[in-house]
Amino acid sequence: MSEEFLPFSRPSISQAAIDEVVACLKSGWIATGPRVNQFTENLKRYFDAPHVLPLTSATAGLHVALLGMDLAPGDEVITTPLTFVATLNTIVLAGGKPVLIDIDPGTLNMDMNRLADAVTDRTRVIMPVHFAGLPVDLDPVYEIAEQRGLRVLEDAAHAIGAEYKGKRIGSFGDTQVFSFHPNKNMTTGEGGCVVTRDQQLAMQIERLRFHGIDRQAWNRYSKGGSQDYEVVLPGYKYNMMDIQAAIGIHQLQELGGFIARRNELANRYQEALSDWPQWTLPKRPPYEHLHAWHIYTPLINEEITGMNRDEFMQAMKEKNIGTGLHYRAAHLYPYYRQAFGFNLGDFPHAEDVCERIVSLPLFPGMTDAEHDKVLDVMYGIFN
Repeated sequence: MSEEFLPFSRPSISQAAIDEVVACLKSGWIATGPRVNQFTENLKRYFDAPHVLPLTSATAGLHVALLGMDLAPGDEVITTPLTFVATLNTIVLAGGKPVLIDIDPGTLNMDMNRLADAVTDRTRVIMPVHFAGLPVDLDPVYEIAEQRGLRVLEDAAHAIGAEYKGKRIGSFGDTQVFSFHPNKNMTTGEGGCVVTRDQQLAMQIERLRFHGIDRQAWNRYSKGGSQDYEVVLPGYKYNMMDIQAAIGIHQLQELGGFIARRNELANRYQEALSDWPQWTLPKRPPYEHLHAWHIYTPLINEEITGMNRDEFMQAMKEKNIGTGLHYRAAHLYPYYRQAFGFNLGDFPHAEDVCERIVSLPLFPGMTDAEHDKVLDVMYGIFN
């Protein structure tokens, strides 16, 4: 049995990032300031995008992006039941109605064959989720959006560093939201950002993320700043801090290496588990893409293992190996059953996956020896 607990995820924080945080603290400027500005410009270059808005979280990003798209009560937003509940929550908080379509049981992303039929006269936004860092097949999404005059808001919380047909997620399309949570592909502690090519939407998000103020006010207490500003709408307090950006500046520089290592580890799992009947492994779609591998999520085959997913996770924990559950089917939470009438059986592929899915340990700092230990423990549990 392992002496130390191996978590399913652990952030990789360089000494340079630590030094940057210390320098930030010593500077006396720890809220929104010059490092957030620098991080913003670095993200713009990374995405080759005109508008990038760092925020306190990806949830905040989804919220203000949807608000900026001016949903009217009852307007529909199409998304997936296989996602963290924040995806649905923000739709509701922005005044919309979540409309769900089942997943492709192979890729675990939205089933594009179901998308066109889900569009109604009340549909305003399509919100695909790049589950686990695997890009959704975006061509049909944007084709339908263009045909029907719809917005596309990509929930890319898992997908910074991913590519679709040779282009980075975030470098094209309508609007994307990324997460910088500690278990994501890069981190700022907590945090996220919105990327968009829509100047009016960017302006609205700029106001919504900081009290509805109509101009940049972060430097209003500096010698060159001004105390004069106007509040043009009731906004939120969603602005990123310089302490967070100090980490993000260096994380972004290291992101390519993080993604490469995640792919190495995921491929190691794929190869090692390829002949294990206890698992159904993640599948890759035929279109060109680079998987970001935010999480590695095989499906347990209970009829062969003799144990369900929760029992497997408990057995791993007892051997000091952490696992994750991503996710329970979002439409089956009590609020969504009661408020929108969702029921068991509505989305059978998602429901089956959500009963069997488990996230195995995967993070850039994970060693080959740790990876082997996970496999050894799994072998021992099943044999």
